[in-house]
Parts: sequence; C-alpha cells; structure tokens
Amino acid sequence: MSHFLTFCFISLLLGANAVTELELRSLLEFRKGIRDETSHQRISWSDTSSLTDPSTCPNDWPGISCDPETGSIIAINLDRLGLSGELKFSTLSGLTRLRNLSLSGNSFSGRVVPSLGGISSLQHLDLSDNGFYGPIPGRISELWSLNHLNLSSNKFEGGFPSGFRNLQQLRSLDLHKNEIWGDVGEIFTELKNVEFVDLSCNRFHGGLSLPMENISSISNTLRHLNLSHNALNGKFFSAESIGSFKNLEIVDLENNQINGELPHFGSQPSLRILKLARNQLFGLVPEELLQSSIPLLELDLSRNGFTGSISEINSTTLTMLNLSSNGLSGDLPSTLKSCLVIDLSGNTFSGDVSVVQKWEATPDVLDLSSNNLSGSLPNFTSAFSRLSVLSIRNNSVAGSLPSLWDDSGVSQFSVIDLSSNKFSGSIPESFFTFASLRSLNLSMNNLEGPIPFRGSRASELLVLRFYPQMELLDLSTNSLTGMLPGDIGTMEKIRVLNLANNKLSGELPSDLNKLSGLLFLDLSNNTFKGQIPNKLPSQMVGFNVSYNDLSGIIPENLRSYPPSSFYPGNSKLILPGGIPADSSRDLSLPGKKHHSKLSIRIAIIVASVGAALMILFVLFAYHRTQLKDFHGRNRFTDQATTRDAKFGRSSRPSLFNFSSNAEQQSSSLSFSNDHLLTANSRSLSGIPGFEAEISEQGVPATTSATTNPNLLDDYPAASGRKSSSGGSPLSSSPRFSNQPVMLDVYSPDRLAGELFFLDVSLKLTAEELSRAPAEVLGRSSHGTLYKATLDNGHMLTVKWLRVGLVRHKKDFAREAKKIGSLKHPNIVPLRAYYWGPREQERLLLSDYLRGESLAMHLYETTPRRYSPMSFSQRLKVAVEVAQCLLYLHDRAMPHGNLKPTNIILTSPDNAVRITDYCVHRLMTPSGVAEQILNMSALGYSAPELSSASKPIPTLKSDVYAFGVILMELLTRRSAGDIISGQTGAVDLTDWVRLCDQEGRRMDCIDRDIAGGEEFSKGMEDALAVAIRCIVSVNERPNIRQVLDHLTSISA
Repeated sequence: MSHFLTFCFISLLLGANAVTELELRSLLEFRKGIRDETSHQRISWSDTSSLTDPSTCPNDWPGISCDPETGSIIAINLDRLGLSGELKFSTLSGLTRLRNLSLSGNSFSGRVVPSLGGISSLQHLDLSDNGFYGPIPGRISELWSLNHLNLSSNKFEGGFPSGFRNLQQLRSLDLHKNEIWGDVGEIFTELKNVEFVDLSCNRFHGGLSLPMENISSISNTLRHLNLSHNALNGKFFSAESIGSFKNLEIVDLENNQINGELPHFGSQPSLRILKLARNQLFGLVPEELLQSSIPLLELDLSRNGFTGSISEINSTTLTMLNLSSNGLSGDLPSTLKSCLVIDLSGNTFSGDVSVVQKWEATPDVLDLSSNNLSGSLPNFTSAFSRLSVLSIRNNSVAGSLPSLWDDSGVSQFSVIDLSSNKFSGSIPESFFTFASLRSLNLSMNNLEGPIPFRGSRASELLVLRFYPQMELLDLSTNSLTGMLPGDIGTMEKIRVLNLANNKLSGELPSDLNKLSGLLFLDLSNNTFKGQIPNKLPSQMVGFNVSYNDLSGIIPENLRSYPPSSFYPGNSKLILPGGIPADSSRDLSLPGKKHHSKLSIRIAIIVASVGAALMILFVLFAYHRTQLKDFHGRNRFTDQATTRDAKFGRSSRPSLFNFSSNAEQQSSSLSFSNDHLLTANSRSLSGIPGFEAEISEQGVPATTSATTNPNLLDDYPAASGRKSSSGGSPLSSSPRFSNQPVMLDVYSPDRLAGELFFLDVSLKLTAEELSRAPAEVLGRSSHGTLYKATLDNGHMLTVKWLRVGLVRHKKDFAREAKKIGSLKHPNIVPLRAYYWGPREQERLLLSDYLRGESLAMHLYETTPRRYSPMSFSQRLKVAVEVAQCLLYLHDRAMPHGNLKPTNIILTSPDNAVRITDYCVHRLMTPSGVAEQILNMSALGYSAPELSSASKPIPTLKSDVYAFGVILMELLTRRSAGDIISGQTGAVDLTDWVRLCDQEGRRMDCIDRDIAGGEEFSKGMEDALAVAIRCIVSVNERPNIRQVLDHLTSISA
C-alpha cells in the first residue's frame, strides 16, 4: 500500500498544469500524517526540492484533482483506502481553492480545527466513518459555498455549532452516530434550504411541536429527515407543521421519547417512509396513513401505545407495515390490499384468524403472534403463494393443522411458528417436505400422533435432500407418540432440537451423534429407554434427557453437564463416580436440599445480624463521642438559616461536606456520609415519594431488628421470619433524620472535583448542588441515597457510592456513559455523575420520582394508603418490568440488582419506573460480589452465581430475579419469607415449586387480590411463567420469551 501511494503521489506531481509552491507544501505536510493501516509506517514522500518541476500539477494521481484552467488543487479524495493516522487539518490552509475533501471509510483520527473554516471555496466535505474527535468547530459555518457536509460515524462530541444559517448553499447534512447534543427546535431554526438531514444516534433533545416560523426555512426543501436514536421528547409535529412539508419523502424518528397523539397528516404526496417506533405515542392511528392518499412504502409505528381498532388497510403502495407491540384491539382488518411484510404482533386483536384469506395482499412475512385470535388456520399456501415467514404463536387458534402444501409441490416457507395455541390432531407430513424450511415451532399445543419425518408424497432420497435445511425444530409440550426415527441423523444443519414434554418412546437412535452442529437438545419428560448414544456433540449449551427411563452409563463427553440434565427420572442411568441414580431423585424434592439451603440462609442471616449489631455498637459509640466533641467546639442554634456564604467555607480539605441545616461557626466540623443520622428522627413512611433502596440506614434511632446495612439493604425483618400470610418487610423500617442536611461544596474557584453530565437537559453547577438541601432516603450495598432540591425547585436523587467499590476513573467514565445512554420511558435515566479528588467522593445523579416502590405497595401494613392491587394491575406491572429488561437485554446490559425496592410505581396508573440498574458495571469485582451476596440473602440471586468464582450478573440471572418478583406479585409473600408447611420450613421459591408439583398452584395466589376476585386461568398461567424463570440456567427462558408469554395472558 505504501509503494502504491508513493507511486501515485509521484506520478501526480508530473502533470503539466501549474500549481503554487504553497499548495504543494500544504499537500505534502498533510501527507505526513497519513499511515498505512497494516504496517503503521509513515508513507515516504519526496520534498518539493527533489522534483524536476515543482510547479507541475499533481493531476495524474487518482486521489487528487486540479482545475484544468488554473492548475490549482481542487479535490482530495482518499475514500476507503484502508489508511490511518492522526491528521492535521491546519496543514490544508494553503489549499485556498480546494472544493472537495473526502476521506471517508478509513481509520483517521484527529481534531477538526477552526482553520478549516478558512477554506471558503470548499463545497464537499466528507470525513465519515473514521475516528475524528472533539467538538465541531463553529468556524465551519464560514464555509459559504458548502453544499455537502458528512461527519457521520466518528467521535465528535459537544453542542451543535451555531451559525449554520449562514450555509445557505447546504443541501445535505449528515452527523449521525456521534455524541453531539443540542435542542432540535433551535437546529431547525438554523437550517435553510436543506434537503437531507441525518442527526440520528446522537444526544439531541427537545420536541417537534414547533412554531411555523421555526421550520419555514426548510419546510419547502426538506426531503429526508432522520432524528432516530436520540432523546427527543415532547409532542410530534402539529397538523399545520407537518402539512407544510410538501416534499418530505422519509421521516425516521424511532427510539426517542416523543409522546402524545399523531395529528392528521393531510396531503403528503411524496411521503414514502414513516418510522416512529419505540416512542411514547398513543391514541388512534391516523386513517390516512393506511389509505392510498399518502403513498407510503414503509410504516413502522411499533412499540408505542396506540389503541383502537383498524377496520381496513386500503393502501396499494405499502411494502412494510409494522404495528406490533401496541394496544390495538378488535378484529383483524377485513381488507389489506398490498404489503410484503406485515407485523401486527403484540396487540390485543381478536376474532377469527381466517379473515386473512380474504386479504388481497400476498406477503412474504406475516406475524400475528401474541394477540387474542381464535378460529382455525386457513391454508396459507393457497392464499399466500409468496409467504416465507409465518408466526401466529401465543394465540388461541384451534383445530387441525392445514397441510401447507400447494399443488406444485413447491413452497417458500423458511420459518413457521404456530406455538402456544390450541391446535390438535396430527402433524401433516407436508411440514417435513419443504425444501426451504429452516425453523419449525409447533410447541405448546395439543398435537398427537407420531412425528412424520418421512413424507408420504416424497421419496426417502427427497427427504434426505430436504432435511439438511432445518436448523430449529421445537415440538415440545404436546402429546406426540411413537419412536424417534433413525433418519433424524440426516438433519445435518439442525442447531436446536426440542421434543420435551411429549409421550415419545423407544430407544434414542444412534444417528443422533451425526448432528454435529447441535447446540440445544431437550428430550426430557418422555418415556425413552435404552442408552444415551455415544459421541453426541460436546459443544451443546443446553442438554436435557431427565424424566425418561434411560439406563446404562452416561457417555464421558456428557458428564460435564449438571445432574439436572439427567435426573430426576432415569433411575438406571449411571454416572461413574457420582451419586447412585436412585438417590438423585431427591434433587427435585424439598428434603435435604431445602434443609441445607435453609441452614445456609439462616447462617448468613445470623452472622449478618451479629456483625451488624457489633458494627452498630461501635458506630453508635463513635457517633456519640463525635457529637460530644462537636457540641463542645460548636454552638448550634435552633434557628433556620438561609443559603449563605457561611456554608461550604470550611477550612477542612474536603469537597462535599455534610452538616446540619443550621447556623454554624466558621470552624465547624463537617460530617462524612457515615454520620448523617441524628436522634431526632421520623419514620420512613413519613417521607413522601421515597425512592429505591429505602430501608437499611447507618445509625437508626433504635437498634432493634436492624441488620448490617452493607449486606441486607432492603428487608430488615423479612429474611428469617416465618410467615403464614403476606407480611410487610417494611413494617420495621428504621427512622431517618427529621432535619435536612446540606450537600456543601467549596466555591467554584476552589472546586477540585468534576461534574459530568450525561443528559444535556440537566443544567446546574457543582456549587448549586452543594447548597441543595438533602434528605436521606436510604442506604444500600452501593452507598447512601439522598433527595436534593435545587434552587429552581427541581429534585434529584443523589447516590453517594461507598468507598472501595468504584472502578478507576477511566473505566467508571466509560461505563457511566453507556448507562447514561439508556433511554426508555420506564427507566429512570442517569443524568450526571460527580468525581471528586478523594475516593469517597463519587456521586450518581438522577431524577427524583414521586412514587412508592413495589415493595411498599405489596407489603405495606396498617395503616394502608393503597388498596390491594388487582390481578390485572399486577400483570401490568410484570409486563412493564419485563419490557424494561428486554430493552436492557437487547443491549447486552443486565440490570443486575432487580428487586421490588428498585421498581417504583408512579401515579396515576401505577406506571413502572426501574431504578438502580447496571450499577455493577461501575464497581470493582469485590463490590459486584458484595451486591450479589446481598441479592442472595434477600432471595433474588440466581443459584449459579453463588457457585461462580468471580460472580457477575447475567441476562439469565435477571430472568431469575424477575421470576421471584413475579411470584411475590402473585402471592404477596416476600422472597425472604420462611414459610411453614407439612414438609418443614421452606422459602418462597421452594414453596411455590412444591405447590406446583402437588398440583395446587392456586393455593399460592394471594387471596386479597382485588378483595376476593375469582381465581382465573390467567393467574395460574402467570405463576407457571414465574416457575419457568427460576429453573436451572440452561433451561431458563430469555426475557423476550417471558414477555411473550406474559402478554399472551388475559387478565
């Protein structure tokens, strides 16, 4: 590459046209920063003194262009040449006639300096897909001739530069995938005559309900608008505003927080694509979007709150329609004229599914899953000849399965998912003769008969040819019978094979070992006999043959799987060197396991209480000593004082000083966050709107029933107590200081720490934060929580992190930025963090919520301020929590600390807000281990974490915690309850499992649900979902599967 570039530059300089020496020197200086990406060596280049004719225009090199008349360099184009290096744009100042600078698709870095704005001749600037960083200089607005600006996919950060109104020739602006922020309303005012705007994947905020004067300068020219993946809030464009965009073709605003109802769009003759997914929109879907008056090709309104029914979809131009995950109801549309991709899943559509055969559309993809559809399934092959993906899972469709085979013998099906319905009868042979079928899921139905691996309409050779296409086959939870045929070994591409919970019998065919790509195999809960075949794939991440009648020795390559993969059941199956097979049956019963588990828990609790009492005694004695010393040196008065310069002027070298909100002398001693509580206290219930982590405090007024605040941070009286009815783990909550404390910080000229904002809409100074009155809310394993009220009345939650738990600054900043980027309507965002010069000065800032935790709603005793929650209310809470987890898990970020005190219900409809998420990402391994120990003591930690040498929260451990919370919602018993029964004392999860095994699930349901509401199948189904969440990690579903099951339950 280096020789090629050297040759190109040399040949470039041998042209005939004249070029000034200043231009050549600028070009050569700029060239010095370019390195070959593979060798990381500076590319050699000759000095101008060595050239035969220094005035020769370098026009022959492919990357450089010169003006044919003047010979001046007018273009540098190095797109996608695999180059790297730290570029110095200041070296280009001599190229005064440069019109085109295009460096896209390389690995360049460096800052864009203001002097680049001096090249006023520049018309095309493209620096996209590199690693340039820093702010966008304001002088870029001096490029009067600029018509194309692309700085996308870099690391630019800071505010949107002002002055863009000067760029009246600008037609295309692309800044997507950076860290740029600004108010979108102000930006619209800045832009004039622009046709293409892409500001997606940044940190822009503000609303779109703008006055006409703010958009008049671009309403006649704008064709493409992309503001997706930002933090936009407020309402959508008004009817008048959206009507003024006559040339608009593409609008993409997905993944924001835009709320309110959509206006009437009127006439939009050019609009082709409208994407508003993942916002907070509600109300009816405007009819004109589904008619031919607007020639839409793509319409995506998924994951909002739209309601109402949709009777007809008469658009003849639609190719993609996504209305999934809303609240749409009524029958399916009676008419749908044209569309290739149709997704109506995750709504409450009802009625007969067979109405789809009346549609004129011939889609490629049809998803009607997770609705309330009934009726029988029509023959989709005859109705939709092009259909390749069909999903109707999680409905109530009944009857027999159609053949799905047309007369030609050819089908386009690649994915069929009819799971979780009420289908009965046998599986048609045609399902196993599709040449293109890659995924078939018929699980959780009432199907019976044998698995028809060999089709009657196809020869064995034909079947052998077709089988290799199948990658997923799930026929679990039916009533299938017969043997597993030997030719299953021909399914060479199979990755997932699930035949669990059927009535299959016979021996397992030896050809199973030919499935070399198998990742998941579940044959449990059948009546298979004989030996497990040798040489099954050892790379499987999920394997289960329990609850069968297998015998013989477990093959060596399978012995690393846990006992639950083989037992209970299989009494004659032998694990060499292990426990005799007969005794392994006890693995599922609440005998020794429960006693051991209970003993461990009791030991932890007793040790914690003992340690806590010792620590509290020492702290109390020290606190009293400090108070004596404090009163000896300082005279407090009872008079309240204003926010005065006296506060925060201590001579002690600390950044944040806590003191009583009373007048103090200049020599006052400042309290650390370990000395916040005084004897003058009030109860927790007296604090309005307390947030997460609400119970364990440092030094309560009394020491009774108090545990170690660094171990058990939620339920001081819950763990270790017997319960025969739903109790209140909050009933003995400690007490707090009645008098606000003050977060004192030195004045800005002496401030040593830094306040980092993760949300640009939050504006305050460290000094303002320092003088904000602070009220103690609680303490957790992470630290202490306060409510701080700013000068403007805005309230923040401030979490003061404990010493020794926090990672190094660089790692902390990186992870805090990731957490701060999470934007979801049900997740309380992290707004900022403070990093002080001392280890104990680490603070997290988020909005304060006026609401109560789920724990308070469930376990509050007399006097009750809240009426008992109905089943539909509890199911709504569970669904919203699962939606939050899905959002986090889609970004590979476990919550890590999910429990009822971190779930806030806000008025008026108990909307869920999730707090305290992903904090483990900011902590050291020891801090993470302490959090998991705390979760374990409270009953929310997955069992696999306790056996890990370096435990860390996972997506599956979140699912376990969610399952426990779902049990609490349904039973109104705390996870820490010790419940007495005929088999002895057990905890909540074991009690629910025991009731399930004994066929008495309904005994678990809270009898106070809505004051005597009749038990329903929905309650039992919800409890079944909770039980699935707490099974072994290999069998545990992911949160998307859990959410799908919950949304299919009717309250």
